[in-house]
Amino acid sequence: MRLVIAAVGRLKAGPERELVSRYVERAGQVGRGIALSAPEIVELDESRARRPDDRKRDEAAALAAALDPELLIYALDEGGRSPTSEAFAADLGRRRDDGAAGVAFVIGGADGLAEEFLARSAAKLAFGAMTWPHQIVRLLLAEQLYRAATILAGHPYHRS
Repeated sequence: MRLVIAAVGRLKAGPERELVSRYVERAGQVGRGIALSAPEIVELDESRARRPDDRKRDEAAALAAALDPELLIYALDEGGRSPTSEAFAADLGRRRDDGAAGVAFVIGGADGLAEEFLARSAAKLAFGAMTWPHQIVRLLLAEQLYRAATILAGHPYHRS
């Protein structure tokens, strides 16, 4: 099953990019044996519109255009649910076993994701109640995808 991390904004060279790359590579290595791809990274420019609603609308249109329509959308949103790592892994495993083409995990820009985009999402996820910069959310997501792959593979990385 194809995994995609789509984000509005670009990571600059540095420790965040290196850690994301490390977890993406690890997820790909473990995922090969359990029918999960290494997460693909899709980066989009932030909208230059003046009003937040216009920025969110522009970014939602760019995200929709950049993503394969066969992918399920999991939106990273502060109003989303915060599953345990085990529940997150189980959900990915169920999607894979049900024959989903893939899942795109979408991280919005500074203003978040447009309501219309959120409404079309198969799921909304949050990494707690705090607000996180998109660079850190991308890192947390990459690590959780690696952790989910190890849980599904029965690898000892995750300790419950």
